[in-house]
Amino acid sequence: MDPRVVIGEINLAGVFFSPLLFCMAVAFILRILLSRLLETVGFYRAIWQRPLFDTALFLILTGAAFLALRGLTHG
Repeated sequence: MDPRVVIGEINLAGVFFSPLLFCMAVAFILRILLSRLLETVGFYRAIWQRPLFDTALFLILTGAAFLALRGLTHG
């Protein structure tokens, strides 16, 4: 895949949105669902700094969503 490939804006009813904003919204929803799952299983008992872990999880999910969007649009 060419690293110079640029993802264009997302057009919703004539309003252009950054693809990063879309990816952050998807990552936020996934982080909430994943955090609830991890809390149910008791995973957070082993985490020392939960806010730091949740922030890192959000950033990882944002990057994954951005790579998935890039793969879907230029695949």
